[in-house]
Amino acid sequence: MSLHKNFWCAIAAGLFVASNAMAQTELTVYTAVEAEDLKRYAETFNQDHPDIKINWVRDSTGIITAKLLAERNNPQADLIWGLAATSLLLMKAEGMLEAYAPAGVEKLDPKFVDNSNPPAWVGMDAWVAAVCYNTVEAGKLGLPVPTSWKDLTDPVYKNHLIMPNPNSSGTGFLDVSSWLQMFGEEGGWAFMDALHENIARYTHSGSKPCKLAAAGEIPIGISFAFRGAKSKAAGAPLEIIVPSEGVGWDMEATGIIAGTANLEAAKTLVDWSITRTANEMYNTGYAVVAMPGVAKPVEHFPEGLLEAMIENDFEWAANNRKAILTEWQSRYDSKSDPKN
Repeated sequence: MSLHKNFWCAIAAGLFVASNAMAQTELTVYTAVEAEDLKRYAETFNQDHPDIKINWVRDSTGIITAKLLAERNNPQADLIWGLAATSLLLMKAEGMLEAYAPAGVEKLDPKFVDNSNPPAWVGMDAWVAAVCYNTVEAGKLGLPVPTSWKDLTDPVYKNHLIMPNPNSSGTGFLDVSSWLQMFGEEGGWAFMDALHENIARYTHSGSKPCKLAAAGEIPIGISFAFRGAKSKAAGAPLEIIVPSEGVGWDMEATGIIAGTANLEAAKTLVDWSITRTANEMYNTGYAVVAMPGVAKPVEHFPEGLLEAMIENDFEWAANNRKAILTEWQSRYDSKSDPKN
């Protein structure tokens, strides 16, 4: 009798597990977040919401942006989590986002929240441009420490600079769009023409120029400050330089794809994405996060960087993105790394 009872208990338990598995909602989430961070985000989210499974689709900012635009009439994603705000503004203009005010949105710094009511997207963190200068390798070559963007056009740096391609990298795009804002359209392209003469190659990753500089493979990499601080903390002989003209920046942001069949689960993930817990996790990869009072001081983060952040016109950058990238490609793509 007990065996019979145990048999039916086992069947019941199996059915319970199966029904739970069937009840789990799966969200397809497009992201440009560094791959090593995605697993811990999902694991922490699932501690609170085990009924929602995240299926990540991860690539660089330019690739994810192009993919979303190509799929605008037949969306494959439920949610965007961790893509440049300039890209999210583009999606908003195309009517691709489901406006939603997540619970607790009033706790965020207003500059991290879309200005529509309800907002089409919410920011997570910000990354800021900087120059990574390898003191050992640059010293061997007698390269002076640059103090400005314009310094980098000096012929002494010929073939000793690497920067990201803005068509594939969000960091590359914030560089290019910020130079056009700082120097004006004519002056910005003239600056990039001169800079191009000194560029050894353009990478498809925003962090790679600093990683290569940290490894001594190139003396100077144009990247973002947090990547430089992490490499310096790990022992790399880097000077992290804040150019005197100011620095570009962008936000990682989150938004729901309009028409998703999993709207409630998507809202749950967006709610969680702006919690204090999530912002504390962003702070392990970014020095600036959306929730005030959360970010801790970052070792080796360069002084004066936050003050050097330009008044970035995100709407202008988003509206002119296609034209900027087309022009950049026609001028400079010959030095880009091959695409994988």
